[in-house]
Amino acid sequence: MNPDNNKYNKPLLVVRSTIYWIWSIINTLLMALPVLVSAIFSQRLSLYFAHLWLKINLVGLRIICGLKWQVEGKEHIPQSPCVVLSKHQSTWEAYFLPTILPPTVYVAKRSLAWIPIFGWALIAVRFILIDRKSGSSAINQIVKQSLDRMAKGYSVIIFPEGTRVPVGAEPNYRIGGAVVAEKTGTGILPVAVNSGEFWPRMGYIKWPGTITVSIGPVIDSKGKQASQLIKETEAWIESRMQEITVPDRFPY
Repeated sequence: MNPDNNKYNKPLLVVRSTIYWIWSIINTLLMALPVLVSAIFSQRLSLYFAHLWLKINLVGLRIICGLKWQVEGKEHIPQSPCVVLSKHQSTWEAYFLPTILPPTVYVAKRSLAWIPIFGWALIAVRFILIDRKSGSSAINQIVKQSLDRMAKGYSVIIFPEGTRVPVGAEPNYRIGGAVVAEKTGTGILPVAVNSGEFWPRMGYIKWPGTITVSIGPVIDSKGKQASQLIKETEAWIESRMQEITVPDRFPY
Protein backbone atom coordinates (compact mmCIF):
# COMPACT_ATOMS: atom_id res chain seq x y z
CA MET A 1 0.00 0.00 0.00
CA ASN A 2 1.15 3.52 -0.78
CA PRO A 3 2.89 4.94 2.36
CA ASP A 4 1.44 8.37 1.55
CA ASN A 5 -2.10 7.09 2.18
CA ASN A 6 -1.93 8.00 5.87
CA LYS A 7 -1.89 11.70 4.93
CA TYR A 8 -5.60 11.57 3.99
CA ASN A 9 -8.25 12.51 6.54
CA LYS A 10 -10.97 10.09 5.47
CA PRO A 11 -13.81 11.58 7.58
CA LEU A 12 -13.06 14.99 6.08
CA LEU A 13 -13.10 13.52 2.58
CA VAL A 14 -16.51 12.00 3.29
CA VAL A 15 -17.80 15.43 4.33
CA ARG A 16 -16.33 17.06 1.23
CA SER A 17 -17.84 14.40 -1.01
CA THR A 18 -21.23 14.90 0.65
CA ILE A 19 -21.04 18.64 0.05
CA TYR A 20 -20.21 17.91 -3.58
CA TRP A 21 -23.28 15.69 -3.99
CA ILE A 22 -25.46 18.48 -2.61
CA TRP A 23 -23.79 20.85 -5.09
CA SER A 24 -24.45 18.41 -7.91
CA ILE A 25 -28.12 17.94 -7.02
CA ILE A 26 -28.73 21.68 -6.83
CA ASN A 27 -26.89 22.16 -10.13
CA THR A 28 -29.07 19.49 -11.75
CA LEU A 29 -32.29 21.07 -10.52
CA LEU A 30 -31.22 24.54 -11.72
CA MET A 31 -29.77 23.58 -15.11
CA ALA A 32 -32.32 20.98 -16.18
CA LEU A 33 -34.92 23.62 -17.06
CA PRO A 34 -32.81 25.55 -19.62
CA VAL A 35 -31.59 22.25 -21.13
CA LEU A 36 -35.15 20.99 -21.59
CA VAL A 37 -36.76 24.26 -22.69
CA SER A 38 -34.01 25.24 -25.15
CA ALA A 39 -34.30 21.83 -26.84
CA ILE A 40 -37.66 22.96 -28.21
CA PHE A 41 -35.88 25.61 -30.27
CA SER A 42 -32.34 24.29 -30.90
CA GLN A 43 -30.38 21.14 -30.13
CA ARG A 44 -27.14 23.15 -30.21
CA LEU A 45 -28.51 25.55 -27.60
CA SER A 46 -29.67 22.65 -25.46
CA LEU A 47 -26.19 21.10 -25.71
CA TYR A 48 -24.67 24.43 -24.71
CA PHE A 49 -26.65 24.44 -21.48
CA ALA A 50 -25.91 20.73 -20.96
CA HIS A 51 -22.18 21.42 -21.25
CA LEU A 52 -22.54 24.31 -18.82
CA TRP A 53 -24.25 21.88 -16.45
CA LEU A 54 -21.27 19.50 -16.78
CA LYS A 55 -18.71 22.28 -16.32
CA ILE A 56 -20.38 23.42 -13.10
CA ASN A 57 -20.16 19.85 -11.79
CA LEU A 58 -16.47 19.78 -12.69
CA VAL A 59 -15.86 23.11 -10.96
CA GLY A 60 -17.50 21.65 -7.86
CA LEU A 61 -15.20 18.63 -7.97
CA ARG A 62 -12.15 20.87 -8.27
CA ILE A 63 -13.08 23.37 -5.56
CA ILE A 64 -14.84 21.11 -3.07
CA CYS A 65 -13.02 17.80 -3.51
CA GLY A 66 -9.65 18.96 -4.84
CA LEU A 67 -10.07 16.79 -7.94
CA LYS A 68 -8.17 18.29 -10.87
CA TRP A 69 -7.17 17.02 -14.30
CA GLN A 70 -4.58 17.26 -17.04
CA VAL A 71 -5.08 16.49 -20.71
CA GLU A 72 -2.46 15.04 -23.05
CA GLY A 73 -2.89 14.89 -26.82
CA LYS A 74 -5.50 17.62 -27.37
CA GLU A 75 -3.86 18.26 -30.73
CA HIS A 76 -5.25 14.90 -31.93
CA ILE A 77 -8.89 15.99 -31.59
CA PRO A 78 -10.38 16.29 -35.11
CA GLN A 79 -12.83 19.01 -36.05
CA SER A 80 -14.83 16.61 -38.23
CA PRO A 81 -17.16 13.95 -36.76
CA CYS A 82 -15.54 10.80 -35.43
CA VAL A 83 -16.21 7.89 -33.08
CA VAL A 84 -14.71 8.53 -29.64
CA LEU A 85 -13.87 5.29 -27.81
CA SER A 86 -12.89 5.93 -24.21
CA LYS A 87 -11.86 3.96 -21.16
CA HIS A 88 -14.64 4.11 -18.58
CA GLN A 89 -13.71 3.82 -14.91
CA SER A 90 -15.83 6.56 -13.35
CA THR A 91 -18.71 8.99 -13.77
CA TRP A 92 -16.06 11.69 -14.10
CA GLU A 93 -15.22 11.16 -17.79
CA ALA A 94 -18.92 11.23 -18.66
CA TYR A 95 -18.90 14.78 -17.27
CA PHE A 96 -15.59 15.78 -18.78
CA LEU A 97 -15.29 14.48 -22.34
CA PRO A 98 -18.04 16.61 -23.95
CA THR A 99 -16.44 19.76 -22.53
CA ILE A 100 -13.20 19.37 -24.52
CA LEU A 101 -14.54 17.85 -27.75
CA PRO A 102 -16.44 19.42 -30.65
CA PRO A 103 -20.22 18.79 -30.50
CA THR A 104 -20.82 15.22 -29.34
CA VAL A 105 -23.55 12.84 -28.26
CA TYR A 106 -23.22 9.70 -26.18
CA VAL A 107 -24.40 6.18 -26.82
CA ALA A 108 -26.11 5.16 -23.57
CA LYS A 109 -28.47 2.51 -22.27
CA ARG A 110 -32.14 3.31 -22.83
CA SER A 111 -33.05 2.68 -19.19
CA LEU A 112 -31.33 5.96 -18.24
CA ALA A 113 -34.17 7.82 -19.97
CA TRP A 114 -36.49 6.75 -17.15
CA ILE A 115 -34.54 8.73 -14.53
CA PRO A 116 -36.54 11.89 -13.75
CA ILE A 117 -34.94 15.15 -14.95
CA PHE A 118 -31.60 13.54 -15.86
CA GLY A 119 -33.16 11.09 -18.30
CA TRP A 120 -35.35 13.78 -19.81
CA ALA A 121 -32.21 15.83 -20.48
CA LEU A 122 -30.60 12.89 -22.33
CA ILE A 123 -33.61 12.78 -24.63
CA ALA A 124 -33.53 16.56 -25.08
CA VAL A 125 -29.91 16.57 -26.30
CA ARG A 126 -30.62 13.55 -28.52
CA PHE A 127 -28.32 10.96 -26.99
CA ILE A 128 -28.34 7.63 -28.82
CA LEU A 129 -30.29 5.46 -26.38
CA ILE A 130 -30.26 1.73 -27.04
CA ASP A 131 -31.46 -1.52 -25.52
CA ARG A 132 -28.28 -3.48 -24.82
CA LYS A 133 -30.19 -6.75 -24.63
CA SER A 134 -31.20 -6.58 -28.29
CA GLY A 135 -27.77 -7.76 -29.52
CA SER A 136 -27.02 -7.13 -33.20
CA SER A 137 -30.18 -5.08 -33.46
CA ALA A 138 -28.68 -2.65 -30.93
CA ILE A 139 -25.58 -2.22 -33.10
CA ASN A 140 -27.80 -1.53 -36.13
CA GLN A 141 -29.64 1.10 -34.08
CA ILE A 142 -26.35 2.74 -33.11
CA VAL A 143 -25.07 2.79 -36.70
CA LYS A 144 -28.30 4.28 -38.06
CA GLN A 145 -28.53 6.97 -35.40
CA SER A 146 -24.79 7.71 -35.57
CA LEU A 147 -25.11 8.40 -39.30
CA ASP A 148 -27.91 10.84 -38.49
CA ARG A 149 -25.95 12.65 -35.77
CA MET A 150 -22.73 12.76 -37.82
CA ALA A 151 -24.61 14.25 -40.78
CA LYS A 152 -25.50 17.08 -38.41
CA GLY A 153 -21.85 17.55 -37.40
CA TYR A 154 -21.78 15.57 -34.15
CA SER A 155 -19.20 13.05 -33.02
CA VAL A 156 -20.36 9.97 -31.10
CA ILE A 157 -18.87 8.92 -27.74
CA ILE A 158 -18.97 5.21 -26.91
CA PHE A 159 -17.51 3.38 -23.92
CA PRO A 160 -16.36 0.14 -25.60
CA GLU A 161 -16.36 -1.86 -22.36
CA GLY A 162 -20.02 -1.00 -21.92
CA THR A 163 -19.90 0.09 -18.29
CA ARG A 164 -17.56 1.43 -15.64
CA VAL A 165 -14.75 -1.00 -14.88
CA PRO A 166 -12.66 -1.18 -11.68
CA VAL A 167 -9.05 -0.09 -11.77
CA GLY A 168 -6.88 -3.00 -12.91
CA ALA A 169 -9.79 -5.08 -14.22
CA GLU A 170 -9.20 -7.30 -17.23
CA PRO A 171 -10.13 -5.38 -20.42
CA ASN A 172 -13.35 -6.43 -22.13
CA TYR A 173 -13.73 -4.39 -25.31
CA ARG A 174 -16.89 -4.90 -27.33
CA ILE A 175 -16.94 -4.50 -31.07
CA GLY A 176 -19.95 -2.17 -31.39
CA GLY A 177 -18.03 1.11 -31.50
CA ALA A 178 -15.65 -0.26 -34.11
CA VAL A 179 -18.61 -1.40 -36.22
CA VAL A 180 -19.95 2.16 -36.12
CA ALA A 181 -16.58 3.47 -37.32
CA GLU A 182 -16.42 0.88 -40.12
CA LYS A 183 -19.99 1.46 -41.30
CA THR A 184 -19.83 5.27 -41.13
CA GLY A 185 -16.32 5.49 -42.59
CA THR A 186 -15.14 7.75 -39.76
CA GLY A 187 -11.99 7.51 -37.66
CA ILE A 188 -11.72 6.42 -34.05
CA LEU A 189 -10.39 8.81 -31.40
CA PRO A 190 -9.01 6.65 -28.54
CA VAL A 191 -9.02 8.01 -24.99
CA ALA A 192 -7.32 6.62 -21.88
CA VAL A 193 -8.24 8.00 -18.45
CA ASN A 194 -7.30 6.96 -14.90
CA SER A 195 -10.32 8.57 -13.21
CA GLY A 196 -11.23 5.39 -11.32
CA GLU A 197 -8.28 5.88 -9.00
CA PHE A 198 -9.80 9.14 -7.75
CA TRP A 199 -13.55 8.50 -8.10
CA PRO A 200 -13.82 4.70 -7.93
CA ARG A 201 -16.65 2.74 -9.46
CA MET A 202 -19.32 2.44 -6.75
CA GLY A 203 -17.16 4.68 -4.54
CA TYR A 204 -18.52 7.57 -2.48
CA ILE A 205 -15.32 9.48 -1.71
CA LYS A 206 -13.78 11.67 -4.40
CA TRP A 207 -10.06 11.55 -3.62
CA PRO A 208 -8.01 14.72 -4.26
CA GLY A 209 -5.40 14.69 -6.98
CA THR A 210 -4.96 15.06 -10.72
CA ILE A 211 -6.69 12.78 -13.23
CA THR A 212 -4.79 12.16 -16.47
CA VAL A 213 -6.71 12.13 -19.74
CA SER A 214 -4.64 10.87 -22.68
CA ILE A 215 -5.99 11.33 -26.22
CA GLY A 216 -4.41 9.35 -29.01
CA PRO A 217 -4.04 9.93 -32.74
CA VAL A 218 -7.15 9.17 -34.78
CA ILE A 219 -7.25 5.56 -35.98
CA ASP A 220 -8.22 5.56 -39.65
CA SER A 221 -11.10 3.18 -40.40
CA LYS A 222 -10.73 3.12 -44.19
CA GLY A 223 -10.12 -0.37 -45.56
CA LYS A 224 -10.29 -1.98 -42.10
CA GLN A 225 -12.80 -4.33 -40.57
CA ALA A 226 -14.30 -3.71 -37.16
CA SER A 227 -12.32 -6.58 -35.61
CA GLN A 228 -9.04 -4.94 -36.60
CA LEU A 229 -10.21 -1.49 -35.49
CA ILE A 230 -11.18 -2.63 -32.00
CA LYS A 231 -7.85 -4.45 -31.59
CA GLU A 232 -5.93 -1.29 -32.53
CA THR A 233 -8.08 0.79 -30.21
CA GLU A 234 -7.70 -1.58 -27.27
CA ALA A 235 -3.94 -1.84 -27.81
CA TRP A 236 -3.48 1.94 -27.73
CA ILE A 237 -5.76 2.59 -24.76
CA GLU A 238 -4.47 -0.26 -22.61
CA SER A 239 -0.86 0.65 -23.35
CA ARG A 240 -1.49 4.18 -22.12
CA MET A 241 -3.42 2.89 -19.10
CA GLN A 242 -0.32 1.00 -17.98
CA GLU A 243 1.65 4.23 -18.18
CA ILE A 244 -0.78 6.53 -16.35
CA THR A 245 -2.11 4.12 -13.68
CA VAL A 246 -0.67 4.20 -10.16
CA PRO A 247 -1.69 0.99 -8.33
CA ASP A 248 -2.90 1.35 -4.71
CA ARG A 249 -2.89 5.12 -4.99
CA PHE A 250 -5.52 5.48 -2.26
CA PRO A 251 -6.66 3.34 0.74
CA TYR A 252 -10.06 2.26 -0.56
